[in-house]
Amino acid sequence: MTRELLTGIGQLVTNDPADPGATGVDRLDLVTDAAVLIEDGRVAWVGRASDAASGALAADVVTDLGGATVIPGFVDSHSHLVFAGDRSAEFEARMSGEPYTAGGIRSTVAATRAASDSELRGRLRGFIRELHRQGTTTVEIKSGYGLSVHDEERLVAIAASVTDEVTFLGAHVVPADYAGDPDAYVDLVTGAMLDACAPHARWIDVFCETGAFTVEQSRRVLEAGAARGLGVRVHASQLGPGEGVQLAVSLDAASVDHCTYLTDADIAALAGSSTVATLLPGVEFSTRQPYPDARRLIDAGVTVAIACDCNPGSSFTSSMPFCIAVAVRDMGMTPAEALWSATAGGAAALRRDDIGRVAVGARADLAVLAAPSYVHLAYRPGVPLVEGVWKDGARVA
Repeated sequence: MTRELLTGIGQLVTNDPADPGATGVDRLDLVTDAAVLIEDGRVAWVGRASDAASGALAADVVTDLGGATVIPGFVDSHSHLVFAGDRSAEFEARMSGEPYTAGGIRSTVAATRAASDSELRGRLRGFIRELHRQGTTTVEIKSGYGLSVHDEERLVAIAASVTDEVTFLGAHVVPADYAGDPDAYVDLVTGAMLDACAPHARWIDVFCETGAFTVEQSRRVLEAGAARGLGVRVHASQLGPGEGVQLAVSLDAASVDHCTYLTDADIAALAGSSTVATLLPGVEFSTRQPYPDARRLIDAGVTVAIACDCNPGSSFTSSMPFCIAVAVRDMGMTPAEALWSATAGGAAALRRDDIGRVAVGARADLAVLAAPSYVHLAYRPGVPLVEGVWKDGARVA
């Protein structure tokens, strides 16, 4: 068992309001001139570097971070990382003025079905390395690019090889072979496909949107998954107002994601629930849709998370720092609120209390920034500030 002491931390973001030495700023909890002791993959102690230097804390390894900022590892609670193919031409067309309609999902399905398991695994491993280099230590991964029993099962199994946060999204869109009978496809999703995928997954999700699944079809999918012990997540209100948010709240979904077009009733429902509104800034950046109004949600008391939604069509970014900068610039969030939403907010969207914070007993998931403050994540957009990452107490980047 190795005990590592990280010291010389100029600013430590703990997200731990119980820490008596922390100062609260827009839900963040900050400690200056700090140190963190890591033992057996967990945080064993948090405090002032001067207290650690007294010799009361025995450590096998001491790492001096030279005044850097340390934050909890980012928690990316919405991604689609198991896929094949490329949709850069679709992106180029959108940037030339063509509207986004989500129809390109079927082209990714065709490419993914044709790819081997080894090809999919290799690409996924590359994405995980990419995430780690940018400070992300926890990622949720959805299926949804197989849309057959065989292919959805292999996607969730491949995702489960790199994360515990796997979501079965067989109800992503209706595949071409069921275009004339979407209810029959829902029967497949809630029957044989769910039977095959549930053992590999923690969550079930559905794209409740015009052009994808109706609210009635979505309810069938989510209730079937919940009956199999899966937690509920929902894609909703991305392309226009709808009933998806209300459905999510009624089923006690952990998260409803996108939330681009919300009514006053949607916001009131979210504010009175435990369902997190997960916002995906990379989508609006890539599709040129209006950005969600995070300020309106936060002021109403809604818990907000930020995630990348890394996928080949509408948001091909894995950078949480980029999403933080966009959320501050275009969604009405303060730098502190955006960082909290990308760490503790993401943890809340996954209903986890062992990640997204630096507190005794939490997983030792940390990112080191070459900056004097967390504010630089938004202040210096596009600059690779992450210079070290620890996941479960081990340095991974």
